[in-house]
Amino acid sequence: MRDAAGAASQASAASAAKEDWDARIGRRTGAGGIDVTLPAPDGLHTAQGRGHVTLDWAPVPGAVGYLVHRSDVAAGPFDVVDHGGNDVLAVPHPPYADTSGERGREYWYAVAALSEATMVGPLSAPVAGASTKDGAAAVEVRVGSGVVGRLDRPWRPMIGSEHLSLLLSDDLVGGRPMGAELREALRLVHDELGVAAVRAHAILGDDLGVYREVDGVPVHDFTGIDRVYDALMTLGLRPVVELSYMPDDLASDRSPTVFDYRANISPPKDWDRWGDLVRALVAHLVDRYGLDELRRHWSFEVWNEANLEVFWSGSAADYLHLYDVTAAAIRAVDPQLVVGGPSSAAAQWVGALLEHAMTSGAAVDFVSTHTYGSPPLDVRPILARYDRADAKIWWTEWGPGSQHFHLVGDTVFAATFLLDGMASSLGRIDALSHWVASDHFEEVGRPTRLQHGGFGLLTVGNLRKPRWWALALLDRLGDDRLEVSTTGDGAGGLVSALACRDTQGTTGVLIWNSSLDQSRIAGDELLIREVTVSVDGLVVGSVTAQQWRVDDEHNNIFSRWRELGGAEKEWPSEQEWDLLRVADQLTPIDEPIAAEVGADGRWSTTFTLPQPGIRFIELTPG
Repeated sequence: MRDAAGAASQASAASAAKEDWDARIGRRTGAGGIDVTLPAPDGLHTAQGRGHVTLDWAPVPGAVGYLVHRSDVAAGPFDVVDHGGNDVLAVPHPPYADTSGERGREYWYAVAALSEATMVGPLSAPVAGASTKDGAAAVEVRVGSGVVGRLDRPWRPMIGSEHLSLLLSDDLVGGRPMGAELREALRLVHDELGVAAVRAHAILGDDLGVYREVDGVPVHDFTGIDRVYDALMTLGLRPVVELSYMPDDLASDRSPTVFDYRANISPPKDWDRWGDLVRALVAHLVDRYGLDELRRHWSFEVWNEANLEVFWSGSAADYLHLYDVTAAAIRAVDPQLVVGGPSSAAAQWVGALLEHAMTSGAAVDFVSTHTYGSPPLDVRPILARYDRADAKIWWTEWGPGSQHFHLVGDTVFAATFLLDGMASSLGRIDALSHWVASDHFEEVGRPTRLQHGGFGLLTVGNLRKPRWWALALLDRLGDDRLEVSTTGDGAGGLVSALACRDTQGTTGVLIWNSSLDQSRIAGDELLIREVTVSVDGLVVGSVTAQQWRVDDEHNNIFSRWRELGGAEKEWPSEQEWDLLRVADQLTPIDEPIAAEVGADGRWSTTFTLPQPGIRFIELTPG
């Protein structure tokens, strides 16, 4: 076994890899699709608030999202408001809270509708708006008694993970066993968050020995894949089989690769042999796990982010041909197996794939795409455009940032961002897969310290980050979703809420204060809000009331790590690991809270909510 902790050569290599990655990740390959230009949104108006300007407008039919623009003067020029997400800056719907401007300064805003991620319509008529440096900064959250539907749980269908051969690794990172801890991380997301499947890269990689050629003859060997998938199945999880990357012996070019593990990104040198490999793999999986199992619980996704040059050295046409060959190979094994794509970056190529499939006849059971740094766009209009409303919508990667070793990964800001995205997706997205479960991850180098801004919900060592607790609190809500209204300074733009009731009559209310603006990662005093929550329709009498906080000082493992001097350290000592594990639990707060329901059936409380910050209130009858 080798320990990756703190080695200078590895740190240097990781830094170089990250620089290369950052330079290449933005280069995208174009593809077709119906060119639809939407009209400018109507009714744009601004609301002045302390530390922010909130914009609202009338939705545009056919829009997948909107780009908010800003200028110093009414005549422009207008630039897109950059909230620092390092990916798609569009948002799926209003309202939009701009916290990035100079406080007290008047700006002019305009909004454009998008028919696809790269198809931007004309700007709306500009409207002036300015934030303030003072004011009441109060928000009221009113929970009604009416049930508005069932709570969707889009985090449950799947979660991301690194290439799954890591499950078999005996290497150490920070003195921790990588393979064993990754298996434990996946067990935790299944058992505690209800996650059903794992989506990961490179199942066809040479590290699992899937394909080789002997004297020019293809040889398939699925024993490595069996070990990986058996490990998942033992945990109660199923794979989303992302069919990537290209085995070297099958590659048309051995030179283009991605990641430290050198995954080949070229098209196959022989399309028939690629189809034979896919067909043989799927048939093997059917033989091993059963046809009914695969029909009901497994799915196949064609490649990963082929619209980025860093992941696909071929053309857009090459990818669409790859999709056809792959989908045909899967369906040749059984016509009810689930296949989809384009698994694209930045919400692109969805229309291109659906348009192509209309001609080629390829099966598309789900469309999949990715974005970071913003709530996922609304691709339902694209499906409607191609008469494919029956296809599932899966965001198979999504998170607060696309950059490795980025500060945002370990922050409370990421936790409130996650709540924004999940709440936005309710009723319109079938799966929103967080990228990723664990900080055991090595795309551009393994972690060199505990707090390194990793993608994971869990640290190396499987300590729960603030965004783990955000998902855990979401999952704690009951199934019956209650009507909620928010009013006041920042309502709906900064401060949002969900409320649900379970079968025992317990009401849970989840409130969070967030901003998409990553310049506010560390928080902003001007965005702190005084929040009053009232719950109607309760039985008069006493209730058992509990509340939890997730913020800089509460249910934040990194605040405990700071107390232990973590800013100056790479990894905890054994004694410090023990202390961190004691702190690794969701602890309710001991603050005074009302225990009585009034004669009108209403319960209420008031508290201060930081930005970023989360408050969860649970009311149990009796």
